[in-house]
Amino acid sequence: MEYKRILVPVNGDETDEEAIKLACQLSERGKGEILAVYVIQVKRSLPLDIKIESETEQGERILERAEKVAKKQNREIETEILQARDVGAAVVEEAIDRNIDLIILGVEYKRKFGEYSLGEVIPYVLKHAPCAVVVLRTPMRSGEH
Repeated sequence: MEYKRILVPVNGDETDEEAIKLACQLSERGKGEILAVYVIQVKRSLPLDIKIESETEQGERILERAEKVAKKQNREIETEILQARDVGAAVVEEAIDRNIDLIILGVEYKRKFGEYSLGEVIPYVLKHAPCAVVVLRTPMRSGEH
């Protein structure tokens, strides 16, 4: 399948690099566009358009790393920082607004209360995304079985 527009939400986890690499590989044939987004989750008690300098700086660093990964793959990517109440909803909205063909979500292997957990964002995106979604999970570390 050929993907013209790929969206990769990044958050600073170790999965970001692999997700960007995969996006570069999948978009290579059609020279598709890749958009990496960092979503700042704004608490409901704050105005949505508030400037959170520390979060913005962190997002810029994370997106710079994503650009470097893409550059090593001889690809250019577009980057954007979004602010939203809910990360999953922001990812889905961006996919709709930009007519995205594929979302690549990286997720670390995490346990919550002794069970493997996908968190809240991935199930939301899987349920509501209008396009194909790839979930890229890191391998388990020894002893995590």
